Parts: sequence; structure tokens; C-alpha cells
Amino acid sequence: MLNQQSGHLGKVVGYGNYLINNVHTVTLKVLVAETTNSHKREFVVEDTVSAWIRWSVA
Repeated sequence: MLNQQSGHLGKVVGYGNYLINNVHTVTLKVLVAETTNSHKREFVVEDTVSAWIRWSVA
């Protein structure tokens, strides 16, 4: 997965949700393996599904 805003690359490791203004928003928990500044450090981020797109390397 690729985060369209931060440029982080990673794989989905879980799902979550937030209640914002009485609306449930589905989130993805992604294990980030590579950041835009190329510091190879693994960490988990949680963000809305719409922030992520599928990314594949040929």
C-alpha cells in the first residue's frame, strides 16, 4: 500500500475504525517498511482507507 499524502510504503496488518461526528470511519493499520526519506524503519500507522492505494512493483 502507498499512502498518497505521506508517500509511505507498507502492508496492511489490521483494520480499525473511528467515530467522527457520529460517523464510523474505517481505517487501515499499515506496517510501514519504507518512508519517503528512505530511512528504513518499521512502524505501524493507522489512517483512513481513502488515504491508501494499492502499490505493486513489477
